[in-house]
Amino acid sequence: MGLLTAAAVAAVAVWLWLTLGQGMFWRTDVTLPARTAPARWPRVAVVVPARDEAAVLPRSLPSLLAQDYPGEAEVYLVDDGSTDGTGELALRLAREQPGLPLTVLHPGDPAPGWTGKLWALRHGIAYARTAHPAGEPEYLLLTDADIAHEPDSLRELVAAAASGGFDLVSQMARLRVASFWERLVVPAFVYFFAQLYPFRRINRPSGRTAAAAGGCVLLRTTTAVRAGLPESIRQAVIDDVSLARAVRGCGGRIWLGLAERVDSIRPYPGLKDLWRMVARSAYAQLRHQPLLLAGTVAGLTLVYLVPPVALFAGLAAHRPAAAWAGGAAWLLMAGTYLPMLRHYRQPAALAPLLPLTAFLYLLMTVDSAVQHYRGRGAAWKGRTYARPSDA
Repeated sequence: MGLLTAAAVAAVAVWLWLTLGQGMFWRTDVTLPARTAPARWPRVAVVVPARDEAAVLPRSLPSLLAQDYPGEAEVYLVDDGSTDGTGELALRLAREQPGLPLTVLHPGDPAPGWTGKLWALRHGIAYARTAHPAGEPEYLLLTDADIAHEPDSLRELVAAAASGGFDLVSQMARLRVASFWERLVVPAFVYFFAQLYPFRRINRPSGRTAAAAGGCVLLRTTTAVRAGLPESIRQAVIDDVSLARAVRGCGGRIWLGLAERVDSIRPYPGLKDLWRMVARSAYAQLRHQPLLLAGTVAGLTLVYLVPPVALFAGLAAHRPAAAWAGGAAWLLMAGTYLPMLRHYRQPAALAPLLPLTAFLYLLMTVDSAVQHYRGRGAAWKGRTYARPSDA
């Protein structure tokens, strides 16, 4: 019990530091910064990598074609070897709903050393830079095929980039929360991401933390060229973080926040679906390092699992120090989770369940490592990616 008490006290200390010293990661008020309309609206190319997206395209693509943008914009959907008629469906949707011009591209199979999404982006960006008689677009909107945009989304993104002088503006799309498992797991996914990459630190001009949300990235074309994108990150499994690091590495300014009018419509109705989504890249996040995996497991255990165990064990064994320390850590944990639950319009009753959700993420991370060493890591839609040193 003495060891458990010491662990609970350590957990309280960690939670005090996380709450006060980790860039206020738990706050959900980091939305698009103040912006004004530019004197001249720049031309934008919207690049959408898509692989077997026929199920979500009828909701997402029309939202892009219907963008109320005062300047010139075109949509380039890159059909990455789909077998479900994604490209044909996109053309039919464009005929049924006139709006922004749509071009469907077919890049062929990825070249060795490329992930499928980045190969599709490479093809789409290269085509967009040369296809227009007026020359290169000033901005590229890189958005996933499962992302639905409100009609003013592109206009607000460009206004924010132009007003703030940003080279990259990215929004964390609001993910779907409809099923029980989505309610339990999805808000925590964004909460954990913000804990690793506090938005306020990312958005500091002199900050060194860099991250983006791959579903919605507005990128200045000249900066992409200067950073060698996407060639410089062609093997990245976690491409959004790698992209942001490349932009910051070449001196670009980046901004990341929570979206209010950009939504992911991809369903993850069951635990199996969410498990696959997290596990496919969790070990890549740890750079395939066993020591980092061990540290992550130990850290998750201390920070998320020890508090409830200490509380209940302390009460059962009449050890008030363990119970108080465990209860205080659990209270801090749940309190910092409440803003994210409110952002996702979920009941506050889910906040005390965060240790259970963290335990699921711990298991997903371990499974991600197991699948990697079995040669099945980072699998997505029929493709499996080795780490760069194995490629």
